[in-house]
Amino acid sequence: MKQIILTGDRPTGRLHVGHYVGSLKERVRLQNSGNFDEIYIMIADAQALTDNAEHPEKVRQNIMQVALDYLACGLDPEKSTIFIQSMVPELTELTFYYMNLVTVSRVQRNPTVKAEIQQRNFEASIPVGFFCYPISQAADITAFRATSVPVGEDQMPMIEQCKEIVHKFNSVYGETLTEPKIILPSNQACLRLPGIDGKAKMSKSLGNCIYLSDEPEDIRTKIMSMFTDPNHIRVQDPGKVEGNPVFIYLDAFCRPEHFEEFLPEYNNLDELKAHYQRGGLGDVKVKKFLNNVIQSELEPIRERRKMWEKNLPDVYDILKKGSAAARETAAKTLEDVRHSMRIDYFTGDNLLK
Repeated sequence: MKQIILTGDRPTGRLHVGHYVGSLKERVRLQNSGNFDEIYIMIADAQALTDNAEHPEKVRQNIMQVALDYLACGLDPEKSTIFIQSMVPELTELTFYYMNLVTVSRVQRNPTVKAEIQQRNFEASIPVGFFCYPISQAADITAFRATSVPVGEDQMPMIEQCKEIVHKFNSVYGETLTEPKIILPSNQACLRLPGIDGKAKMSKSLGNCIYLSDEPEDIRTKIMSMFTDPNHIRVQDPGKVEGNPVFIYLDAFCRPEHFEEFLPEYNNLDELKAHYQRGGLGDVKVKKFLNNVIQSELEPIRERRKMWEKNLPDVYDILKKGSAAARETAAKTLEDVRHSMRIDYFTGDNLLK
C-alpha cells in the first residue's frame, strides 16, 4: 500500500510558532524522510469559511500568507502537493455522502467541536457548515487515501471520527476507503504550545501568538512580556517550571547547542530548570535565552519567506498546479465511492442494469 500524507491549515491568519512545532516542522521532516509516496498539504479555505462566511476577504487574503509560511518552513512543491481546498469540488460531494453516515448526536460529542463552539461563543447559533466540519475533514483525508495525518493533539477526536466514517462506509458499501492514522509530535511540549499570556492554547483569535513572520524586535517584545510563574517575584525566590510557558517553549525549541552558543554557564536545560526551581535565577535571564533560541530558529524561515514574497507569481503557480493535481486524485476516489454506492448511473449503462 502506498504511504500517503494529508494535512493542512485554515487560512484565517499567518501561521505561528504553535503551528510550527505542532505540525509544520514535522511535515517538513516527513517530506524529506523518503518514507512517503505522496504528500498533500491543504489550505483549508472552505473550512475557514464555515465561521467567516460574512468575511470571505479575510480568508482570501490569508491563502497567500499561509502558502508563504509553508514554503518558508521548507515545504517543497517538488515533493509535496500544496493545494487550495475549495478548488477541489469533489471534496464537497464526498462530504455530502458522508453526512448520511453520521448522527447529529455523534458530532455534538466531538470534544474538538465542543471546544471550538465554546471558544467562538456560537451557543445555539452554530452555522451548519461549522458543525459539520469533522465530516468535511474526513472527506479531505479519505479523498487522497491518506494513511497518515500529522496534526496537533487537539485534532485527535477529528481523526477518530474520520476512522468511524471509514468503517461505516466500508461496512455498508464494501471496502473502498483507507483508514488513516494520526502522527503526533514526539516532543510532548509541542503537542499544544500555550499562548504567551499563559492561556491553554496559542490562538490567532486570542492574540497571544508569536508569528513565523514576526520581525526580530516584535519577537523579543512578546517573549519579554511572557507570562511566567506569578509567585516568582524576586530573583532569589524558588520558581515553578511545570506549566510555566517560558520553560514549555524551551522544552519545545531548545537544543543542546543553544547552551554552548547563548548560555555557556549551563550544560543543558535540566541544569537551567534546577537553578530556577531552587531560586537565584531571574525570569529576565531565562527570557533572554529563550529569545535567542527562538530568533535562531525563525531567522532562516523569515528570510526564505521574504525571498518568496518577491516571487508571488511563482507561489500562485504552485497553488494552481497543486490544486489541479489534487483534484485529479480526489476525482479518482470519488469515482470509486460512487461505484461502491451504485450511484455511477451513466458508467457503462449502469442505470439500466
